[in-house]
Amino acid sequence: MTWLSSAKRAFAPLLLIAPVALLAQSDPSQAPKGAGQPAIQNAEQILRNAARIDDLSEAGAERQPQYLNNEEPWLYQGSDLPQDKEWLFGELPNGLRYAVRKNRVPANQVSIRVRVDAGALHERDGEQGFAHLLEHMLFRESKYLGQGEAVPTWQRLGASFGSDTNAETSPTHTVYKLDLPDGRKGNLQESMKLLSGMIQAPVLSPENLALDVPIVLAERRESGRADRRIYDTTRETLYAGTRLADRSTIGTVESLQGATAKSIQAFHQRWYRPENTVVVVVGDADPLLLAKLVEDNYGDWTVPGKPTPAPDFMDVAPLRKVDTAFPVDKARTVAEPGQPRSITYAYLREWEPVQDTVVYNEGLMMDAVATAIINRRLEERARSGGSYLAAEVSQEDVSRTADVTFVVLIPLTEDWQSALDDVKLVIDDSLLRPPSQAEIDREVAEIDISFINQVEQEDIQAGSYLADRLVGAVDIREAVASPTVAKQIWDGAKRRFTPEQMFARTKMLFTSPVVRGVLVTPEPAEADDAVFTAALARPVEQGDDFRSDKKALTFADLPAIGEPAQPVSRKSIGVYEIEQVEYPNGVRALVWNSGNEPGRVTVNVRFGSGWRAFTGDQAAFAEIGEIAMVGTGFGDVSQNGLDELATGRKFGYEFEIGDAAFSLHARTRMDDLEDQLYLFAAKLAAPRYDANPILRAKASARLAYDRYAATAAGVLNRDLEYYLRGKDGRFATANPAEIEAVTPEAYEAVWDPLMRQGPIEVIVFGDIDVEKTVAYIGQTFGALPAREPIPAAAAQRTLGFADTGPDVQVLYHAGDSDEAAAVFAWPTDAGADQLPESRKTDLLSQIFGNRLLEVMRERVGASYAPNVGIQWPETVEGQGYVIAIATLPPEMVPVFFEEAGKIANDLATNGPTEDEIARVTEPMRQLLRRLSSGHTFFLRSLEGATQEPAFITGIDTMAADYTRTTPAEMQALAQKYFGGEGWKMAVLPEGTSLQD
Repeated sequence: MTWLSSAKRAFAPLLLIAPVALLAQSDPSQAPKGAGQPAIQNAEQILRNAARIDDLSEAGAERQPQYLNNEEPWLYQGSDLPQDKEWLFGELPNGLRYAVRKNRVPANQVSIRVRVDAGALHERDGEQGFAHLLEHMLFRESKYLGQGEAVPTWQRLGASFGSDTNAETSPTHTVYKLDLPDGRKGNLQESMKLLSGMIQAPVLSPENLALDVPIVLAERRESGRADRRIYDTTRETLYAGTRLADRSTIGTVESLQGATAKSIQAFHQRWYRPENTVVVVVGDADPLLLAKLVEDNYGDWTVPGKPTPAPDFMDVAPLRKVDTAFPVDKARTVAEPGQPRSITYAYLREWEPVQDTVVYNEGLMMDAVATAIINRRLEERARSGGSYLAAEVSQEDVSRTADVTFVVLIPLTEDWQSALDDVKLVIDDSLLRPPSQAEIDREVAEIDISFINQVEQEDIQAGSYLADRLVGAVDIREAVASPTVAKQIWDGAKRRFTPEQMFARTKMLFTSPVVRGVLVTPEPAEADDAVFTAALARPVEQGDDFRSDKKALTFADLPAIGEPAQPVSRKSIGVYEIEQVEYPNGVRALVWNSGNEPGRVTVNVRFGSGWRAFTGDQAAFAEIGEIAMVGTGFGDVSQNGLDELATGRKFGYEFEIGDAAFSLHARTRMDDLEDQLYLFAAKLAAPRYDANPILRAKASARLAYDRYAATAAGVLNRDLEYYLRGKDGRFATANPAEIEAVTPEAYEAVWDPLMRQGPIEVIVFGDIDVEKTVAYIGQTFGALPAREPIPAAAAQRTLGFADTGPDVQVLYHAGDSDEAAAVFAWPTDAGADQLPESRKTDLLSQIFGNRLLEVMRERVGASYAPNVGIQWPETVEGQGYVIAIATLPPEMVPVFFEEAGKIANDLATNGPTEDEIARVTEPMRQLLRRLSSGHTFFLRSLEGATQEPAFITGIDTMAADYTRTTPAEMQALAQKYFGGEGWKMAVLPEGTSLQD
């Protein structure tokens, strides 16, 4: 059974460096069901659809699908899980299976997924990378799409490339994804036809192959040589004896360059067959119509020849037990200068097909609780002065190849052996004694709230999320369950959460024939395979008992913030029913019951002066503050106390430094809103400065700094903003000496005044009781003392831009010699009073980006993902910029500057075409329609609105600003901003120059 993604995240809240096999989880939070009309009448006229997909139901009724079978659906065969009746299942005579479902989240959208059992593990020797290369070629040209027409075609239909239109290749499958924002009759039928043509009849010509191989090689290069070497060594070591050890999804240079049209065609014919394909369609339409469209477009698909049996992923050699207490049979050391130290080791068991039953899922839930208990112990040991920065245990079934328990850790210092021993000590202790019932209850309560929240939001699950979940279930050969069913299974499993049963399940997680590991170190002489093997196998001396039966801290134990306050004013802002509320101490709030988002509440608190607060020599304090702010606690509550308060509740706690203000963010629910507001208000009322979170943040910053110089992208992350802002010291990345100077005492001296300055704005939008929310804000933020003013020096700080001109700022990296990066940027205006112009300039940057992608990726294959974007500061005076960035071979850097300059000059001289404008405005129109049906869109648009009214009036013009423009208007903006020479930066390998 595929589980709820947010519940899975709760099982392992600390995600470190992901092992090779960890599965990414999708975020289900998108626009809600029953989406309301846009807030402003002008926007409604622009964004509304001419017809709803529901109108198609009559057309679909004429010809019903022939191959539906919901009595014995193929997905649930062999499973006793209660079937999710919202899904309709069918299987065509040619073997293709499909699943369709009606869903109105977001309104009018249809999400299509075509999954093919063809991944890296299906490749033969010499074909490494063919599955992924073929994914690219299907977008190049196919039965109904000419060369290079796929992306522009869907842009004209409102689908953005990369977000709405995409594909993925994994070891076990290839999935083609389309989220069609405007799924009216013609769009939907045309898109289904185009996708079917891509899957069944791509044009795999020598000409197209010659275009796509350089792109895939660029993608391979830009993934980072050092990261890939670590990835490859980890994969080869952990999965030795399986096909996965020898199959990287990106492939090898030799196999990619050796590909021919004939060999690619053979791979396509072997695996792209109806019996290997599943089509999933979810959207705001009659499901019978969706099923009929699948049958119409795939029913006559045939491929000559008999099906090729899928390879046995375990066909090389079985896992052979090592007869020692700690059965280490493979351990590798990878020396990569500039990379942080890390250790990954794994307990491996052979993967076996399972019956996806209720009992099986109860066992997985026990595993989730068991690993959560260990992870909390690991985190608490790290906080109390452990020798590792972070550590995590997780269990995954990897690519239908192995059942694995992973242990991942990052040492604090070069003493990786002590860090390894520390982590093993915690794990070994969990294998000696059962957990306490208090520990179990705490993790159960933590996970329980995730299931409850998903049930609350069951009716507003996004169609794209549902489609991805079903595809994921097919991939792992399991079924899906509705949130209600998943919660029922979870509740039923609670009878098994006893210390004895949890102890037995924990021991199973760490029982395996072999243990394998990889040590990454920046120092080649620091260790070798033999030293690491000995360290892994060495027993640790037991002593500590990590169990805890102490009573957890509760909100009842905490003092009130102050005297509750009643509002002094309440007024409508003119957008929906959003109210602005002001309290006697000057706190201003925006509150809104959006009315269509059960279980979803977002809280945003802005205060102080953000980046304006810092001087040029305080960059290290800002950097450490962003990492450590939450962990330092408040009042008498430490970081561990924060965790105790969060048990069994849906809380968020994110801190961010913005251009003009600091902010705290959270997603919560109405039942927990009062306490969520207390947490944020208490942070401002009584900020705390525990030393350990600060020292840990320093260690994290040092490890990150060491890595920057190893790649061109790393150097950009470290230095670009600093140089782009005219060497403004606030945006410099702190070096090790500056990081070391941030003592806990110095940190408090810098941050304590900043936490007490500047106006406070509280925004609470979502599924709320407005009157209760106003009262909760009054008893928390309204009870704070009056704020100190922002110092005049901070209030007057602006954002600058580097001097433009023909010269190129050249920096160097210490990594691979075939890797470089290039940046071309042009200054723009800034400020909230020019919101319409900022939005038009955003459209201009997207047109620029389409052209740059066409040249640098599609035409010359120099860069996989060149990007153009805009930074327009809205809440602080100064300058913004349009920026073009690409990573590419060093010899292509001058080409990038030349081509980007040509595009800028041509846009200023001739402007874009009508078609180019349509390719950016139609996706934006659809995006705005989707986003404006959810409260987070308005929350983000109105951040700072209690101090800057332009954000309120700006909503009225947003739709027109983003969807109505002309070539002449775009040309005028291009003349304004691209008329100068711009600013250029290149990051080159050490020992080279632009003239080489």
